[in-house]
This record gives sequence, C-alpha cells and structure tokens, in this order.
Amino acid sequence: SPTRRASCTTGCCNMLEQDTAAQPLCRADQLAERGRAVVFDVLLWRQPARAFALRFDGRVVAYINRCAHVPTEMDWQPGEFLDAERRNIVCSIHGATYAPESGRCVGGPCGRGRLMALEVSESDGQVYWYPSRDIAPLAFDEPDAPALQPSTPS
Repeated sequence: SPTRRASCTTGCCNMLEQDTAAQPLCRADQLAERGRAVVFDVLLWRQPARAFALRFDGRVVAYINRCAHVPTEMDWQPGEFLDAERRNIVCSIHGATYAPESGRCVGGPCGRGRLMALEVSESDGQVYWYPSRDIAPLAFDEPDAPALQPSTPS
C-alpha cells in the first residue's frame, strides 16, 4: 500500500515527519454509487472520532462524521448520510446540507463551514484512507489486540 509523509507546513513547531501509510478501509465494491457509507473509527486531535466514506459520482470521498454547525454525528441511520434525493450529505440534527464532492456547506445552519475531509484512494479493488497531522488511525494499547473492522453496507 502507498505511503505518504506529513509534517508541519507552517513552521510553527518542531513536529517530526510522521508516517502516513495508507490504511485499508474496505473493498471498492462495498461502496455503491450514492449508497450507504462505510463508517469507521479514527483519532481526531488524539481523541476518538468517527469518519465515513461514500461513493459519489464515481469517486470515493471521506469525511469526519461531525457537522460544521454543531459538533455532532450526522447520520440519520448507521451509514446513511445522503438526503432523500441522494444529492447532498445532510445532518440529521438541524438539517445542515453539504456537497458530497467537496464537503462545503450548501444549505442550512452550517453557514460557510465545511466537513473535515480525509484523503482517500482506490487501488486494486481496495479503498484506502491516509492519516494526516490531525487524523490518525485508532491504535490499541495491547500489541495483539484485533483491529476494529469498519461497519459495512448491507
């Protein structure tokens, strides 16, 4: 799997480069066009958080599952983020609406906000996500602990 490197880009700190090896997420065929998302656990700013990936217009996109309006999870049913017309991501709490291709707010109380994106790629029938300075894989304290499996669409 591909590897990328991340480091501080502002010069504000002495952050060492961190390894951002691709993290396997799911088989590519598990993400149907405008279908149910795969939801998975990550660390956001070193705190547990949920993220999701879905396929929209042939492209896989992934975001932290946190509304820009009120920091709460957005899916109205597990893995269900799209509105009834399957055109936009919608927050189930207050109806904030986001463009799936960019995460930009397009309606509702999210104003000029946007969802926090995760970098993703597809290769050889597999979807991968890439850690960043702020978003890291969930790690276990026990070296032999099993990895969490993402929830998959049915």
